[in-house]
Amino acid sequence: MSTNSPIHNAPIALITGGSRGLGKSMALKLAEHGTDVVLTYRSNQAEANAVVERIHKLGRRAVALPLDVGKASSFTSFAEQLRVVLKESWQRNRFDYLVNNAGIGIHAGFAETTEAQFDELVNIHFKGTFFLTQTLLPLIEDGGRILNVSSGLARFALPGYSAYASMKGAIEVLTRYLAKELGPRRIAVNTLAPGAIETDFGGGTVRDNADVNAYVASQTALGRVGLPDDIGGVVAMLLSKDSGWINAQRIEASGGMFV
Repeated sequence: MSTNSPIHNAPIALITGGSRGLGKSMALKLAEHGTDVVLTYRSNQAEANAVVERIHKLGRRAVALPLDVGKASSFTSFAEQLRVVLKESWQRNRFDYLVNNAGIGIHAGFAETTEAQFDELVNIHFKGTFFLTQTLLPLIEDGGRILNVSSGLARFALPGYSAYASMKGAIEVLTRYLAKELGPRRIAVNTLAPGAIETDFGGGTVRDNADVNAYVASQTALGRVGLPDDIGGVVAMLLSKDSGWINAQRIEASGGMFV
């Protein structure tokens, strides 16, 4: 958890699932735009540390912490660990931006989805986001931001994603309620809904299956599949000072998929 840059007044973002995929791109793009980062990882510490080192090379401060967002019982201890990190690494008691990004993909038809799969998706994508945000509220600065990651699948329907997309639909409703209830603290809360992106998410199908990739590109107005940096850049934009009046909104970043 060491740092290698001087103490400064840069904003601090906490990104769940920030060691790989979209979260990694978010962390690096935010660092490029002058934001320090606390990123969480579930199991691959080496992967997370590599992202931290890249952020350090960008001249920003970063720390990686372990967190399983599917285990709400661990959130209190995580918050205590975060308090220590904020004090030791930044001499601060609070952070500025929370990005609820961590997640998994399960592809199963409605008739074949098991209760175990459903529960895992609930625990990670909805219950985890709900109660982690609740637990961290005392550590978020007044006037800060919360960004919840949804999916284009909450707008359009593709077979095999009924459970996953339902969780994301719940997140979009939760976002509006958070924006309303946290308004007195001037905390803006928005939803970011990526379209299909070339990552290892869900087994890397969009990235590795040429037929799927070509189909998605053919259904996207800009004529290609999204890349992680397409999303990282949007996150940096939405957390910038110039976007402070955007609140309670669903922003889809899909290149115009299925329009």
